[in-house]
Amino acid sequence: MINGNTELIAHIGYPTYTFKSPMIYNPYFEKKGINAVVMPMGCQSNDYPVFLRSIFQLINIRGALVTMPHKVVTVDLVDEVTATVKVAGACNAVKKGSDGRLMGDMFDGLGFVRGLQRKGFLTLGKRVLVVGSGGVGSAIAASLAASEINTIALFDSNSQSAEKLGERLNANFPAVNVLLGSNDPEGFDLIVNATPLGMKEGDPMPVDINRISPDTFVGEVVLKAEMTAFLEAAQKRGCKVQIGSDMLFEQIPVYLEYFGFETATPEELRLTAQLNY
Repeated sequence: MINGNTELIAHIGYPTYTFKSPMIYNPYFEKKGINAVVMPMGCQSNDYPVFLRSIFQLINIRGALVTMPHKVVTVDLVDEVTATVKVAGACNAVKKGSDGRLMGDMFDGLGFVRGLQRKGFLTLGKRVLVVGSGGVGSAIAASLAASEINTIALFDSNSQSAEKLGERLNANFPAVNVLLGSNDPEGFDLIVNATPLGMKEGDPMPVDINRISPDTFVGEVVLKAEMTAFLEAAQKRGCKVQIGSDMLFEQIPVYLEYFGFETATPEELRLTAQLNY
């Protein structure tokens, strides 16, 4: 029940049909008797800078979840960011401080890596390929680098995005070997699709599936389907996989704390979630 005391978490992005977070947060809030709601808000890029500042004029807003395509531009729209945001070059959580300043943080990478570790994938010393250097790809790359991988290869159709991410990684994680310019998946322990490829029927694969080794772990961030065409193809080759929603379940407990709610475990969230695709 939404009433005059309901607190709002804005879920801002475009297009909204891919959003899964409301199907996790809202059933959990209902079960726990928390008078809050996560509300999808479709906002295109041209309108976003004004909209973000405007939404925080509301008295009953707890914060905002920021998703594609706004994670990168949000860094320059808030007043204060964490070190994680600076390395990732992207921001997916915004709240207002007691002084009225907007503060930003980034939890995508943490959620993705926690999911891998829960499945038994040990990142120490591994070779990783991250395809996509936008907001989510940058965050995942930063968290993987922080987890003591050996090598990270970056590829993006916009080569400048990959180059800038590589520069930030080199500056903050000098022990990690950074490679640029190729999405050839051969020879990697982990491959991450951090692009929108897979959101639309008939999208090309982010990498050449035939060059993925069966002992490679494959991760996905696309939420259009539980098993995207990319993950299905990788699984047919014998690869272990991580679906896009796993990243959400691992990072939502951190989000809850960030917005001032009592935290939860991923297991608690899975019990109440009402995901559909």
